[in-house]
Amino acid sequence: MKYIDEFKNKKLIKNLADKIRKAVPLEKRIILMEVCGTHTQSFFRYGIGSLIPENIEILSGPGCPVCVSSQGYIDKAIAYSRLKDVIIATFGDMMRVPGTSSSLEKEKAKGSTIKIVYSSLDALKIAKENPKKEVIFLAVGFETTSPTTALAVLEAKKEKIGNFSVFCSHKLIPPAMEIIASDKNLNLQGFICPGHVSTIIGSRPYNKVARDFKIPCVVVGFEPLDLLEGLLLLIEQVKNKDSKVLIQYLRVVKKEGNSTAQKIIAKVFEVCDAEWRGLGIIKKSGLRLKPEFSRFDVEKKFPLKIKMIRQMPRNLCLCGEVLKGKIRPTECPSFAKRCNPGNPLGPCMVSSEGACGIYYKLGSRRAF
Repeated sequence: MKYIDEFKNKKLIKNLADKIRKAVPLEKRIILMEVCGTHTQSFFRYGIGSLIPENIEILSGPGCPVCVSSQGYIDKAIAYSRLKDVIIATFGDMMRVPGTSSSLEKEKAKGSTIKIVYSSLDALKIAKENPKKEVIFLAVGFETTSPTTALAVLEAKKEKIGNFSVFCSHKLIPPAMEIIASDKNLNLQGFICPGHVSTIIGSRPYNKVARDFKIPCVVVGFEPLDLLEGLLLLIEQVKNKDSKVLIQYLRVVKKEGNSTAQKIIAKVFEVCDAEWRGLGIIKKSGLRLKPEFSRFDVEKKFPLKIKMIRQMPRNLCLCGEVLKGKIRPTECPSFAKRCNPGNPLGPCMVSSEGACGIYYKLGSRRAF
């Protein structure tokens, strides 16, 4: 297939849906997990739930980088926004994420200078244009966005820009998948691996999940035919008791990934332990700037101590449980009641990739 429209061909979609129905024994419950917020959107948008058997259950996982950012990170970002002569540069999804007592949106209303950017290079441009201000880029994202942060740091070093710094919360998907795979209570039988992340890292990093936990993995694209073909590849593995790593998204993803991007990441970052909302501290699941780039690390440049973090009461926001695949957003007692896009209690209702927000806006289109 050459064109995206071909991946929405109704006849081919029907044929694939029929194959899935024939491949799944009616008495067998198959539990899969999508590890990408964009996949969550696509499953809803295209009504895939209405095309497949009801005994296929698809859980949402920790595939939203804003959502998995810890409460401590959010509170510290808010604290940095209150400093004199500071400009916070951030992706739009971060603005309304509630901290312990405020949000970046509220701080901006109070007078803090906070600018929405579309890339780290936009933040670097702001630093060049405001030499008397410290520009702090909130580097939130998975392997997909970490190369661009690395490029901005390299450019800042090359041009000797001293008023640019990074507050890093880049995370690595495979270690989180391994933690989830180890939870026997979930009874997962397959992972729908993230397409965007995999363009950078390739498919090999998922081998440990397939090998050690006997859970098949398929890297899947985002169009209707991608999703259905990916499901069929997983279901056939479950049926045959296989556990391999396959690539459905072959037009974009290669086994080895993008070596150029990987080298840029390795040049600027080193792997570290990281805290994930809902999952706790996961070893070797984060990225931090290497010592030679510490001049751009805001936590080294402007060390801050914040008060003890007060977590959201468990009976109000179950975002952490949603990220672990323990519950669906609709099972949270606050969903669509106390918590909604106009009054979010947690990041899962704020981000465009957050499961709660997607369920709220598009939930009627799918019934997994």
